[in-house]
Amino acid sequence: MSIDRIAHPGLRERIMSADEAAALIRPGDTVGMSGFTGAGYPKAIPPALAARIEAAHAAGEAFRIRLWTGASTGPELDGALSRSDAIEYRLPYNSDPVGRDKINRGEIDYLDMHLSHVAPMVWEGFFGPLDVAVIEVAGINADGSLIPATSVGNNKTWLDRADKVILEVNGWHDLRLEGMHDIYYGTALPPNRVPIPMLRADDRIGQTTFRCDPDKVAGIVLTDLPDRNTPFTPIGAVSREIAGLIVDFLGHEVRAGRLSNSLLPLQSGVGNVANAVLEGLKTAPFEGLTAYTEVLQDGMLELLESGKLLSCSTTALSLSPEGAARFRENLDVFRDKLILRTTEISNHPEVIRRLGCISMNGMIEADIYGNVNSSLVMGSKIMNGIGGSGDFARNAYLSIFVSPSTAKGGRISAIVPQASHVDHITQDVQVIVTEQGLADLRGLAPRKRAEAIIANCAHPEYREALRDYYDRALAGAYGLQTPSLPGEALSWHQRFIDTGDMRAK
Repeated sequence: MSIDRIAHPGLRERIMSADEAAALIRPGDTVGMSGFTGAGYPKAIPPALAARIEAAHAAGEAFRIRLWTGASTGPELDGALSRSDAIEYRLPYNSDPVGRDKINRGEIDYLDMHLSHVAPMVWEGFFGPLDVAVIEVAGINADGSLIPATSVGNNKTWLDRADKVILEVNGWHDLRLEGMHDIYYGTALPPNRVPIPMLRADDRIGQTTFRCDPDKVAGIVLTDLPDRNTPFTPIGAVSREIAGLIVDFLGHEVRAGRLSNSLLPLQSGVGNVANAVLEGLKTAPFEGLTAYTEVLQDGMLELLESGKLLSCSTTALSLSPEGAARFRENLDVFRDKLILRTTEISNHPEVIRRLGCISMNGMIEADIYGNVNSSLVMGSKIMNGIGGSGDFARNAYLSIFVSPSTAKGGRISAIVPQASHVDHITQDVQVIVTEQGLADLRGLAPRKRAEAIIANCAHPEYREALRDYYDRALAGAYGLQTPSLPGEALSWHQRFIDTGDMRAK
């Protein structure tokens, strides 16, 4: 915890303890904290704030805050504040299990939203004022500019909009991170918006540091705490089968002349299927790949090391402990290949559309017409949220959704008569892949989509039941554009809720 990380002499005078910093946050405050996945989130102030709130509750005092972040964070932030019943309202994404349970019990109001919309809507004043920003940085330069850490997310907006700023200067972060970031300050509100000057995924359009008015900095806490990176389970057979189908499909698109051998900028969500796809690309006959994505995980790190992937634009790292160690050991190798941007740029719909990204995201379920649910189990229990998948899916050159065909030991089918909740409408979904096969839905009217999804993606234990439902819908639906039996369409979900199994006994 070296004071040498703070080169601005005036700001050195504002160093304080985590407890003192937490005391600057008042009951009812709206607090914007850094963090995107397990990277770059404050690690000392949130536990101190949680302890303060627990003490207030024990004394019979009301104390909760409204919490905004970039996306999910780590256990020292979301976990600590959720356990202490500190959060009244949360946006825009949560993956903490304690927080998830409280959201699903109705104890936290949760706004699940497209990640690209957060910063613009805050600037537009839709969510009210931001009282405090709590931001982790790697250091502070002599001019007061801030060296970002391992995620950028919405930090620029929090720093600009907050009435007061509290910084955690974390000595664990390697100062060689400086220069890897691209913080764009050219965004504006309508009617003064201008085009974003980005033509390639590796274009740099901003500066390498955050601006911050030193007069707004109310306190600085020195830390030396690591990012909490989540281990990935080993890539299994199902993930590899899905990955193989996607790699083969991309090869088919090259042979058909719809893609070049360098494909187009890749975007992939987090998880084993995504890592399996990226692993498959290492030996695939593609060269000169690029990525324009929301998170960088182990598979992309390996592609960068191999030379297959020339560059990656992202807003955050999302690495396993092993991947994080490799990143730190070889940081000089990645300096010129990796760009960390604000989420409003990494997920910007117009940029994604212009670059022509290939989008690959996971799903909870899809119905036979290609509507995708990526956030709510059985239509009402939040898993994590929509994240950035909608930003990419609607605007991608290719929009691909993936899932194993069943879950819970076969008791849940990922292909259902009607999705219990829809995050991505059928018009935004071009390809669905399970380990059973791939359905290319481009250009297909609804009935043809249903036939392709049932035939290619459904698990054999559910395929005949889906065909039976579809045949009866063809015979008895109110209309035949998208045949549906409303009284039966969600019966599979109700059966699972009642019996624990979607399959009819």
